Amino acid sequence: IPDSGRKYYLQFTTEDYKSGENAGSCLATVLYPKTKSPPVVNIKCMSTKDQKQIQEEDNSLYQKIRHQTKPIIGNNIPDSYGNIEPALEPVWALAVAGSSYIMWEKSTENLGYFMAQVKSVKQWIRKDDFIEFDYTVLLHEIPTQEIISCHMRLTWLPGHPLKVKYFCASENQGLEDGSGMESGSAAGILHERGANF
Repeated sequence: IPDSGRKYYLQFTTEDYKSGENAGSCLATVLYPKTKSPPVVNIKCMSTKDQKQIQEEDNSLYQKIRHQTKPIIGNNIPDSYGNIEPALEPVWALAVAGSSYIMWEKSTENLGYFMAQVKSVKQWIRKDDFIEFDYTVLLHEIPTQEIISCHMRLTWLPGHPLKVKYFCASENQGLEDGSGMESGSAAGILHERGANF
C-alpha cells in the first residue's frame, strides 16, 4: 500500500498448544506499517470448540491455580530435556498466552519470535479474585537466532481480558502494557503505553 506499508492476507488453522488438536481456522489481514509501529492485525476465527467448552477450560485452568496452598514459584520451564512438571503446566499455559502479546508487538516483516522458555515465574497473592504472576521469559528471535529476555507481569480472571505488562532487556524504551479482548486467550489485543509495574 503506497505510503502505508505492506499488507498480507492470511488463511491458517490453529491447534491446541497442549493436545495438538485442531482448534479452528482463521482469516487475517496484517499490515506492517513503514514506521516502526506494531503490525495492524484484523482477524476472524472459527473455533472448533463452542464458547461454553472454552469457558469450562478457562475455569478449570483458573481453579488449578487458585487452589494452590502457597504461591507458585518455578524456574526453567520446560527443563533442559523439554519436560514440564504437571503442577507448572497452568503457569506455562498463561506464559504462552501472555508472551504472544510481546511477540506480536515486537514482530516485523523480517523478525519473528517463539517463546523458548520460562526462565522464572512467581505468583503474587492478591486480595481480589484475579491471579497475577511475574515471569522472565526467553524469546527466540528468528532469523537472528538471538535469545531475548523479557520481564512480564500477567493478570487474569476468566471472563476478563488477559492483561500483560512487559519490558525486554534488548529495548531502551519504557514498559509496554497490553490486554486481550477475550477471556483466557491473547486474541484481539489492545495496546496502551506508559504503564508501570
